[in-house]
Amino acid sequence: MPATDFQGSFGRSLLTLRRDQADSSHQHQPPNTMEVELDSFQRQVAEKFIDLNASAGEHNLLSLDWISKLLDSFLCCQEEFRAIIFNHRSQISTPPMDRLLSDYFERSIKALDVCNAIRDGIEQIRQWQKLSDIVISALDSHRPVGEGQLRRAKKALIDLAIGMLDEKDHSTTNLAHRNRSFGRAKDSHNHHRSFGHFRSLSWSVSRSWSASKQLQALANNLTTPKPNDVAASNGLAVPVYTMTSVLLFVMWVLVAAIPCQDRGLQVNFFVPRHYQWAVPVMSLHDKIVEESKRRDRKNCCGLLKEIGRIEKSSRVMNELVDSIQFPLSEEKEIEVKQRVEELMEVHEGLKNGLDPFERKVREVFHRIVRSRTESLDSLC
Repeated sequence: MPATDFQGSFGRSLLTLRRDQADSSHQHQPPNTMEVELDSFQRQVAEKFIDLNASAGEHNLLSLDWISKLLDSFLCCQEEFRAIIFNHRSQISTPPMDRLLSDYFERSIKALDVCNAIRDGIEQIRQWQKLSDIVISALDSHRPVGEGQLRRAKKALIDLAIGMLDEKDHSTTNLAHRNRSFGRAKDSHNHHRSFGHFRSLSWSVSRSWSASKQLQALANNLTTPKPNDVAASNGLAVPVYTMTSVLLFVMWVLVAAIPCQDRGLQVNFFVPRHYQWAVPVMSLHDKIVEESKRRDRKNCCGLLKEIGRIEKSSRVMNELVDSIQFPLSEEKEIEVKQRVEELMEVHEGLKNGLDPFERKVREVFHRIVRSRTESLDSLC
Protein backbone atom coordinates (compact mmCIF):
# COMPACT_ATOMS: atom_id res chain seq x y z
CA MET A 1 0.00 0.00 0.00
CA PRO A 2 1.55 3.35 -1.00
CA ALA A 3 2.32 5.80 1.79
CA THR A 4 -0.33 8.21 0.53
CA ASP A 5 -2.99 5.54 0.99
CA PHE A 6 -2.51 5.75 4.73
CA GLN A 7 -3.54 9.38 4.87
CA GLY A 8 -7.23 8.60 4.62
CA SER A 9 -7.05 5.54 6.85
CA PHE A 10 -6.05 7.06 10.17
CA GLY A 11 -9.45 6.72 11.80
CA ARG A 12 -10.27 8.98 14.66
CA SER A 13 -7.68 11.06 16.46
CA LEU A 14 -7.36 11.28 20.22
CA LEU A 15 -9.05 14.67 20.13
CA THR A 16 -12.03 13.17 18.32
CA LEU A 17 -12.23 10.24 20.72
CA ARG A 18 -12.21 12.53 23.73
CA ARG A 19 -14.73 14.92 22.22
CA ASP A 20 -17.06 12.02 21.49
CA GLN A 21 -16.96 11.21 25.19
CA ALA A 22 -17.68 14.81 26.21
CA ASP A 23 -21.12 16.15 26.98
CA SER A 24 -22.77 17.79 23.98
CA SER A 25 -22.82 21.15 25.75
CA HIS A 26 -19.00 21.16 25.77
CA GLN A 27 -18.35 19.87 22.26
CA HIS A 28 -17.56 23.29 20.81
CA GLN A 29 -14.94 24.22 23.39
CA PRO A 30 -11.42 24.45 21.94
CA PRO A 31 -9.05 21.58 22.87
CA ASN A 32 -6.77 22.21 25.84
CA THR A 33 -2.97 22.11 25.71
CA MET A 34 -2.81 18.55 26.99
CA GLU A 35 -5.18 17.24 24.32
CA VAL A 36 -3.12 18.94 21.61
CA GLU A 37 0.09 17.47 23.06
CA LEU A 38 -1.31 13.93 23.18
CA ASP A 39 -2.79 14.15 19.71
CA SER A 40 0.53 15.46 18.39
CA PHE A 41 2.23 12.34 19.78
CA GLN A 42 -0.26 10.08 17.97
CA ARG A 43 0.37 11.94 14.71
CA GLN A 44 4.13 11.72 15.12
CA VAL A 45 3.99 7.95 15.62
CA ALA A 46 1.75 7.63 12.55
CA GLU A 47 4.09 9.77 10.43
CA LYS A 48 7.14 7.73 11.47
CA PHE A 49 5.50 4.49 10.39
CA ILE A 50 4.18 5.99 7.15
CA ASP A 51 7.79 6.92 6.31
CA LEU A 52 8.95 3.42 7.21
CA ASN A 53 6.32 1.95 4.88
CA ALA A 54 7.44 4.26 2.09
CA SER A 55 11.05 3.08 2.46
CA ALA A 56 10.14 -0.61 2.83
CA GLY A 57 10.61 -1.58 -0.79
CA GLU A 58 11.21 -5.16 -1.88
CA HIS A 59 14.98 -4.85 -1.49
CA ASN A 60 15.03 -2.61 1.59
CA LEU A 61 12.55 -4.10 4.06
CA LEU A 62 14.45 -5.78 6.92
CA SER A 63 17.82 -4.51 5.69
CA LEU A 64 20.29 -3.11 8.21
CA ASP A 65 19.56 0.37 6.90
CA TRP A 66 15.77 -0.03 7.20
CA ILE A 67 15.87 -1.56 10.69
CA SER A 68 18.19 1.26 11.79
CA LYS A 69 15.53 3.71 10.60
CA LEU A 70 12.96 1.76 12.61
CA LEU A 71 15.15 2.08 15.71
CA ASP A 72 15.58 5.81 15.04
CA SER A 73 11.79 6.13 14.88
CA PHE A 74 11.48 4.23 18.16
CA LEU A 75 14.00 6.55 19.83
CA CYS A 76 12.10 9.63 18.63
CA CYS A 77 8.80 8.22 19.91
CA GLN A 78 10.45 7.21 23.18
CA GLU A 79 11.76 10.74 23.68
CA GLU A 80 8.35 12.29 23.04
CA PHE A 81 6.75 9.78 25.37
CA ARG A 82 9.32 10.57 28.05
CA ALA A 83 8.51 14.28 27.70
CA ILE A 84 4.78 13.61 28.09
CA ILE A 85 5.37 11.59 31.24
CA PHE A 86 7.67 14.29 32.64
CA ASN A 87 5.23 17.12 31.81
CA HIS A 88 2.40 15.33 33.59
CA ARG A 89 4.41 13.64 36.34
CA SER A 90 1.91 14.83 38.95
CA GLN A 91 -0.61 12.39 37.49
CA ILE A 92 1.52 9.28 37.04
CA SER A 93 1.44 8.30 40.73
CA THR A 94 -2.35 8.15 40.84
CA PRO A 95 -4.69 5.45 39.46
CA PRO A 96 -4.89 4.28 36.76
CA MET A 97 -1.58 5.76 35.53
CA ASP A 98 0.49 4.14 38.27
CA ARG A 99 -0.77 0.72 37.18
CA LEU A 100 -0.46 1.41 33.44
CA LEU A 101 3.05 2.81 33.68
CA SER A 102 4.15 -0.02 35.95
CA ASP A 103 2.93 -2.49 33.33
CA TYR A 104 4.77 -0.62 30.57
CA PHE A 105 8.06 -0.61 32.44
CA GLU A 106 7.73 -4.30 33.30
CA ARG A 107 7.44 -4.97 29.58
CA SER A 108 10.40 -2.68 28.88
CA ILE A 109 12.59 -4.83 31.16
CA LYS A 110 11.72 -7.81 28.96
CA ALA A 111 12.75 -5.72 25.94
CA LEU A 112 16.21 -5.31 27.48
CA ASP A 113 16.71 -9.07 27.30
CA VAL A 114 15.73 -8.98 23.63
CA CYS A 115 18.38 -6.28 23.03
CA ASN A 116 20.98 -8.48 24.73
CA ALA A 117 19.96 -11.46 22.59
CA ILE A 118 20.25 -9.31 19.46
CA ARG A 119 23.77 -8.36 20.57
CA ASP A 120 24.60 -12.08 20.63
CA GLY A 121 23.06 -12.44 17.17
CA ILE A 122 25.20 -9.60 15.84
CA GLU A 123 28.28 -11.35 17.19
CA GLN A 124 27.16 -14.53 15.44
CA ILE A 125 26.93 -12.64 12.13
CA ARG A 126 30.47 -11.38 12.73
CA GLN A 127 31.62 -15.01 12.94
CA TRP A 128 30.08 -15.55 9.51
CA GLN A 129 31.93 -12.49 8.26
CA LYS A 130 35.23 -14.02 9.38
CA LEU A 131 34.44 -17.22 7.49
CA SER A 132 33.48 -15.33 4.32
CA ASP A 133 36.72 -13.36 4.71
CA ILE A 134 38.64 -16.64 4.68
CA VAL A 135 36.90 -17.63 1.43
CA ILE A 136 37.68 -14.27 -0.16
CA SER A 137 41.31 -14.42 0.96
CA ALA A 138 41.75 -18.01 -0.25
CA LEU A 139 40.25 -17.34 -3.68
CA ASP A 140 41.82 -13.90 -4.08
CA SER A 141 41.34 -12.87 -7.69
CA HIS A 142 44.83 -11.34 -7.82
CA ARG A 143 46.59 -14.70 -7.76
CA PRO A 144 46.06 -18.13 -9.35
CA VAL A 145 43.78 -20.52 -7.48
CA GLY A 146 45.60 -23.63 -6.26
CA GLU A 147 44.33 -26.82 -4.64
CA GLY A 148 45.42 -25.66 -1.17
CA GLN A 149 43.45 -22.41 -1.45
CA LEU A 150 40.47 -24.34 -2.76
CA ARG A 151 40.47 -26.73 0.22
CA ARG A 152 40.74 -23.78 2.61
CA ALA A 153 37.82 -22.01 0.93
CA LYS A 154 35.77 -25.22 0.89
CA LYS A 155 36.25 -25.77 4.63
CA ALA A 156 35.23 -22.17 5.41
CA LEU A 157 32.16 -22.47 3.19
CA ILE A 158 31.08 -25.68 4.95
CA ASP A 159 31.57 -24.03 8.35
CA LEU A 160 29.57 -21.04 7.14
CA ALA A 161 26.71 -23.22 5.89
CA ILE A 162 26.59 -25.09 9.22
CA GLY A 163 26.75 -21.83 11.18
CA MET A 164 23.80 -20.39 9.28
CA LEU A 165 21.50 -23.32 10.03
CA ASP A 166 18.45 -22.33 12.07
CA GLU A 167 19.26 -24.27 15.24
CA LYS A 168 16.59 -22.76 17.43
CA ASP A 169 17.77 -24.10 20.74
CA HIS A 170 21.50 -23.87 20.23
CA SER A 171 22.22 -21.10 17.72
CA THR A 172 23.76 -18.74 20.25
CA THR A 173 24.45 -21.03 23.22
CA ASN A 174 28.20 -20.37 23.32
CA LEU A 175 27.88 -16.71 22.42
CA ALA A 176 25.33 -16.10 25.13
CA HIS A 177 27.86 -16.96 27.81
CA ARG A 178 30.81 -15.23 26.18
CA ASN A 179 29.37 -11.80 25.43
CA ARG A 180 28.61 -9.22 28.01
CA SER A 181 25.37 -7.26 28.00
CA PHE A 182 25.09 -3.66 26.84
CA GLY A 183 24.96 -2.58 30.44
CA ARG A 184 28.42 -3.83 31.40
CA ALA A 185 30.96 -1.17 30.54
CA LYS A 186 34.48 -0.87 31.94
CA ASP A 187 33.24 1.59 34.51
CA SER A 188 30.14 -0.41 35.39
CA HIS A 189 30.95 -0.29 39.10
CA ASN A 190 30.25 3.45 39.00
CA HIS A 191 26.70 2.76 37.89
CA HIS A 192 25.92 -0.16 40.18
CA ARG A 193 23.43 1.78 42.24
CA SER A 194 21.50 2.97 39.18
CA PHE A 195 21.43 -0.29 37.23
CA GLY A 196 21.91 -2.98 39.84
CA HIS A 197 18.24 -3.97 39.89
CA PHE A 198 18.22 -4.89 36.20
CA ARG A 199 18.87 -8.59 35.76
CA SER A 200 19.48 -7.96 32.06
CA LEU A 201 22.48 -5.76 32.83
CA SER A 202 24.61 -8.56 34.22
CA TRP A 203 25.34 -11.05 31.42
CA SER A 204 23.76 -11.90 28.13
CA VAL A 205 20.75 -14.19 27.96
CA SER A 206 20.97 -17.64 29.54
CA ARG A 207 20.97 -21.01 27.81
CA SER A 208 17.30 -21.54 28.62
CA TRP A 209 16.21 -18.13 27.35
CA SER A 210 13.71 -18.13 24.47
CA ALA A 211 13.11 -15.21 22.09
CA SER A 212 9.71 -16.62 21.20
CA LYS A 213 8.60 -16.84 24.84
CA GLN A 214 10.01 -13.39 25.58
CA LEU A 215 7.94 -11.85 22.78
CA GLN A 216 4.87 -13.66 24.03
CA ALA A 217 5.53 -12.26 27.52
CA LEU A 218 5.89 -8.78 26.03
CA ALA A 219 2.56 -9.16 24.23
CA ASN A 220 0.70 -10.91 27.04
CA ASN A 221 -2.51 -9.11 28.07
CA LEU A 222 -1.72 -6.08 25.91
CA THR A 223 -5.13 -4.53 25.29
CA THR A 224 -6.41 -1.12 24.28
CA PRO A 225 -7.07 1.17 27.26
CA LYS A 226 -10.57 1.06 28.69
CA PRO A 227 -12.68 4.20 28.23
CA ASN A 228 -12.83 4.77 31.99
CA ASP A 229 -9.01 4.56 32.18
CA VAL A 230 -8.70 7.07 29.34
CA ALA A 231 -11.08 9.43 31.11
CA ALA A 232 -9.53 8.97 34.57
CA SER A 233 -6.02 9.58 33.21
CA ASN A 234 -7.06 12.63 31.13
CA GLY A 235 -6.03 10.71 28.02
CA LEU A 236 -2.56 9.66 29.25
CA ALA A 237 -3.55 5.98 29.02
CA VAL A 238 -3.50 6.30 25.22
CA PRO A 239 0.20 7.22 24.77
CA VAL A 240 1.13 4.46 27.25
CA TYR A 241 -0.69 1.92 25.08
CA THR A 242 0.84 3.45 21.95
CA MET A 243 4.38 3.26 23.30
CA THR A 244 3.86 -0.31 24.55
CA SER A 245 2.64 -1.37 21.10
CA VAL A 246 5.58 0.34 19.38
CA LEU A 247 8.01 -1.31 21.82
CA LEU A 248 6.51 -4.74 21.12
CA PHE A 249 6.59 -4.21 17.35
CA VAL A 250 10.23 -3.07 17.34
CA MET A 251 11.35 -6.05 19.46
CA TRP A 252 9.36 -8.39 17.22
CA VAL A 253 11.13 -7.00 14.14
CA LEU A 254 14.56 -7.41 15.76
CA VAL A 255 13.82 -11.06 16.61
CA ALA A 256 12.49 -11.63 13.09
CA ALA A 257 15.63 -10.20 11.48
CA ILE A 258 18.56 -11.23 13.68
CA PRO A 259 19.62 -14.75 14.76
CA CYS A 260 18.76 -15.47 18.39
CA GLN A 261 17.77 -18.36 20.62
CA ASP A 262 14.45 -20.05 19.86
CA ARG A 263 13.26 -17.51 17.31
CA GLY A 264 9.54 -17.41 16.74
CA LEU A 265 7.19 -14.79 15.31
CA GLN A 266 3.91 -16.26 16.53
CA VAL A 267 2.80 -13.26 18.57
CA ASN A 268 -0.75 -12.00 18.77
CA PHE A 269 -0.24 -8.43 17.54
CA PHE A 270 -3.18 -6.31 16.45
CA VAL A 271 -3.97 -2.60 16.66
CA PRO A 272 -7.53 -1.31 16.15
CA ARG A 273 -7.84 0.89 13.09
CA HIS A 274 -9.14 3.91 14.99
CA TYR A 275 -5.59 4.62 16.18
CA GLN A 276 -3.84 6.99 13.79
CA TRP A 277 -0.76 4.78 13.50
CA ALA A 278 -2.59 1.43 13.27
CA VAL A 279 -2.77 1.07 9.48
CA PRO A 280 0.92 1.71 8.69
CA VAL A 281 2.08 -0.46 11.60
CA MET A 282 -0.18 -3.37 10.67
CA SER A 283 0.86 -3.01 7.03
CA LEU A 284 4.51 -3.47 8.00
CA HIS A 285 3.58 -6.36 10.27
CA ASP A 286 1.79 -8.14 7.43
CA LYS A 287 4.68 -7.55 5.01
CA ILE A 288 7.17 -9.11 7.44
CA VAL A 289 4.90 -12.09 8.11
CA GLU A 290 4.64 -12.64 4.35
CA GLU A 291 8.41 -12.39 4.04
CA SER A 292 8.80 -15.09 6.72
CA LYS A 293 6.50 -17.40 4.74
CA ARG A 294 8.54 -17.20 1.54
CA ARG A 295 9.85 -20.58 0.51
CA ASP A 296 13.50 -19.50 0.61
CA ARG A 297 13.17 -17.82 4.04
CA LYS A 298 11.07 -20.34 5.98
CA ASN A 299 13.95 -22.10 7.70
CA CYS A 300 16.46 -19.26 7.72
CA CYS A 301 18.14 -18.12 10.93
CA GLY A 302 17.05 -14.51 10.40
CA LEU A 303 15.10 -12.42 7.89
CA LEU A 304 17.76 -9.70 7.67
CA LYS A 305 18.32 -8.94 3.97
CA GLU A 306 22.07 -9.11 4.35
CA ILE A 307 21.81 -12.61 5.85
CA GLY A 308 19.83 -13.73 2.81
CA ARG A 309 22.47 -12.27 0.51
CA ILE A 310 25.43 -13.88 2.24
CA GLU A 311 23.55 -17.20 2.40
CA LYS A 312 22.79 -17.09 -1.34
CA SER A 313 26.28 -15.94 -2.32
CA SER A 314 28.03 -18.58 -0.20
CA ARG A 315 25.73 -21.33 -1.54
CA VAL A 316 26.52 -20.38 -5.14
CA MET A 317 30.22 -20.22 -4.29
CA ASN A 318 30.06 -23.64 -2.62
CA GLU A 319 28.45 -25.18 -5.70
CA LEU A 320 31.12 -23.59 -7.87
CA VAL A 321 33.97 -24.88 -5.70
CA ASP A 322 32.50 -28.40 -5.84
CA SER A 323 32.54 -28.28 -9.63
CA ILE A 324 36.17 -27.18 -9.98
CA GLN A 325 38.69 -29.59 -11.41
CA PHE A 326 42.39 -29.01 -12.00
CA PRO A 327 43.94 -27.78 -14.11
CA LEU A 328 41.57 -24.80 -13.89
CA SER A 329 40.14 -23.68 -17.23
CA GLU A 330 40.20 -19.98 -18.12
CA GLU A 331 36.39 -19.91 -18.19
CA LYS A 332 36.16 -21.42 -14.70
CA GLU A 333 38.80 -19.01 -13.38
CA ILE A 334 36.79 -16.05 -14.65
CA GLU A 335 33.67 -17.44 -12.97
CA VAL A 336 35.53 -17.86 -9.67
CA LYS A 337 36.67 -14.23 -9.83
CA GLN A 338 33.11 -13.07 -10.47
CA ARG A 339 31.73 -15.05 -7.54
CA VAL A 340 34.48 -13.81 -5.25
CA GLU A 341 33.64 -10.22 -6.20
CA GLU A 342 29.96 -10.87 -5.43
CA LEU A 343 30.85 -12.32 -2.04
CA MET A 344 33.15 -9.34 -1.38
CA GLU A 345 30.29 -6.95 -2.10
CA VAL A 346 28.02 -8.73 0.40
CA HIS A 347 30.87 -8.90 2.91
CA GLU A 348 31.55 -5.16 2.63
CA GLY A 349 27.87 -4.37 3.07
CA LEU A 350 27.84 -6.26 6.37
CA LYS A 351 31.17 -4.82 7.44
CA ASN A 352 29.99 -1.24 6.90
CA GLY A 353 26.50 -1.70 8.32
CA LEU A 354 26.87 -3.97 11.32
CA ASP A 355 28.81 -1.68 13.68
CA PRO A 356 26.44 1.33 13.29
CA PHE A 357 23.49 -1.06 13.71
CA GLU A 358 24.93 -2.48 16.93
CA ARG A 359 25.46 1.05 18.27
CA LYS A 360 21.83 1.82 17.49
CA VAL A 361 20.61 -1.26 19.39
CA ARG A 362 22.86 -0.25 22.27
CA GLU A 363 21.31 3.24 22.25
CA VAL A 364 17.80 1.74 22.36
CA PHE A 365 18.84 -0.38 25.34
CA HIS A 366 20.20 2.57 27.31
CA ARG A 367 17.31 4.86 26.39
CA ILE A 368 14.83 2.32 27.77
CA VAL A 369 16.87 2.09 30.97
CA ARG A 370 17.08 5.88 31.32
CA SER A 371 13.39 6.39 30.70
CA ARG A 372 12.46 3.83 33.35
CA THR A 373 14.93 5.23 35.88
CA GLU A 374 13.70 8.81 35.40
CA SER A 375 10.08 7.81 35.72
CA LEU A 376 10.75 5.83 38.89
CA ASP A 377 12.66 8.78 40.33
CA SER A 378 9.73 11.10 39.60
CA LEU A 379 7.46 8.82 41.63
CA CYS A 380 9.67 9.14 44.72
